[in-house]
Amino acid sequence: MQTGILSALTDTAQAKEAEDILRACVHCGFCNATCPTYQLLGDERDGPRGRIYLIKQVLEGVDASQETQHHLDRCLTCRACETTCPSGVNYGRLLDIGRAVVDQQVRRPCLEQLKRRVLCIVLPYTQRFSLLLRVVQTFKFLMPPRLLGKIPAARQIGLPSPQNTHSRKMLVLTGCVQPALAPSINTAAARVLDRLGISLQVAPGAGCCGALSYHLSAQADGLDFMRRNIDAWLPYLDQGVEALVMTASGCGLMVKEYADIFRFDPFYADKAQRISAATRDLVEILAAEDLTPLKPDVSGTVVFQSPCTLQHGQQLGGAVETLLRNLGFDLRTAANSHLCCGSAGTYSLLQPELSQRLVQDKIAALESVQPDVIATANIGCLTHIQSNTAIPVRHWIEILDAALGA
Repeated sequence: MQTGILSALTDTAQAKEAEDILRACVHCGFCNATCPTYQLLGDERDGPRGRIYLIKQVLEGVDASQETQHHLDRCLTCRACETTCPSGVNYGRLLDIGRAVVDQQVRRPCLEQLKRRVLCIVLPYTQRFSLLLRVVQTFKFLMPPRLLGKIPAARQIGLPSPQNTHSRKMLVLTGCVQPALAPSINTAAARVLDRLGISLQVAPGAGCCGALSYHLSAQADGLDFMRRNIDAWLPYLDQGVEALVMTASGCGLMVKEYADIFRFDPFYADKAQRISAATRDLVEILAAEDLTPLKPDVSGTVVFQSPCTLQHGQQLGGAVETLLRNLGFDLRTAANSHLCCGSAGTYSLLQPELSQRLVQDKIAALESVQPDVIATANIGCLTHIQSNTAIPVRHWIEILDAALGA
């Protein structure tokens, strides 16, 4: 795609990055075939190719409008288009750049600003979110009907964490909302890795991966979260910790992209590169290990909902499915597994109508194979799907841990 000088950007490094991405696009339109919002709405501006044109216009100096902002907001950032694209267009990165520029030009309505600000000052902070969640769960009966389904039930803690100490050590990210919504996920991961002779540790000072703020165009806040994590984790890598384990695929994708985000930062570029290089999704860790010690007592049928951040962002589609099948699980396959469930971080809160259409389609596909349990790999997908189905939804590591017994 031909493009002119990106005069709307003042950061020359970012301008060059955006221009390189735009030039990679051959506007073939293959991306629209797998874009969830284009499939729902049929509007070129609600597909990747159209959004790329909108961003290109703004970066070349055309004034952005609320309509431009509206179509960019509708994007789930599921990145199914990146999996489909024959030219390797880094659409997700271009969208981050484009959204930031548009948000500088177009002032949002006061209510929209307030909603986004509240999300940014609550969700990334575990204590704040935990307190709000307990209050909402306690007074659930006062909530309006349209919000009842979005309030998750209290999750059980699960079995105790292992107390063994092994020579092999890895770090795990606790995250921001996961400790409140499903603390049993990291416990299950620690228990399974303990059977393989690996100890999981938590680095004090590490917290939210930064994705929520960064993708809501509060990029300065997001970068602060990232720097804090980098500073918290690096000493552990220096001490011989093997890897940074991510049990939420959304966080894993974000941390793996620290290197790209900070590549022009003179102080953090090398540090971020080390962090990203050491980051592994939990399935990558298990896939590289001898799983002979794991002898699960398998019962029932499982269908796996592969989060977009796992299959499209991290390009690990099929990894969890292969692992579970090799361990003896009866794994069912649902139709249209490449499509987003509609959770997409804060998307279900900011774009509720589209989100509900997507999750209903997803649940219809999952339920059609009549599973006993739905497995996933990301806390956002887990809570979003569970709020719309009676079938239990669990992180796949919880299902594996339960099958291994005490």
